[in-house]
Amino acid sequence: MIALLWSTGGFSAWILDRFALWVVLILSLTVHEWAHAAEARRLGDTTAEAQGRLSLDPLVHLDAVGTVLLPFLGVPFGWAKPVPVEPLRFRRDVSLRWGLLRTAAAGPLSNLAVAALTGGLWWALDRLSPGAALPTLLARFAQVNLALALFNMLPIPPLDGSRVVAGLLPEPWASRYARLGTVGTVVAVLIVSFLIGALRSD
Repeated sequence: MIALLWSTGGFSAWILDRFALWVVLILSLTVHEWAHAAEARRLGDTTAEAQGRLSLDPLVHLDAVGTVLLPFLGVPFGWAKPVPVEPLRFRRDVSLRWGLLRTAAAGPLSNLAVAALTGGLWWALDRLSPGAALPTLLARFAQVNLALALFNMLPIPPLDGSRVVAGLLPEPWASRYARLGTVGTVVAVLIVSFLIGALRSD
């Protein structure tokens, strides 16, 4: 799962702003990966649970490069360790395609839920204390989680949206779509590169 990250504020606030964004990113990625693991467990696959990934502990989802080094250095994107999903371990009443669709969609949907919750709290608290630190942090949570949800639902492999689309397509089309994986990865990299350039030019 890939996340985009951006920074606001002047040079004097860069370190604090970067650290706050880093924490928001880690927590948001943690919720995303936990949701994948939780949905897989709900469908009968205990692979992630057995590996300790059915957890809201950020440490079990950290990727040394994607979640720690690059975001903390100011690179405006990152990723967590992907949660393992073994579709052959789904319950017998769950088809492979439907199970993969549900586990893929669980991540972005969890980020949408966090965005709605934190956005609502931000709106309420900002009315009581405009410009305070807590409402500002909640607004950042809402922004990052909304960006995570929208970006990862793009129907481009290896993003979650590609698995959702594959689960909805008729079988012959789904097989052809799955073969676009390599091309999709290139497209995803190009999109990220474009967004990085756009963010840095602002």
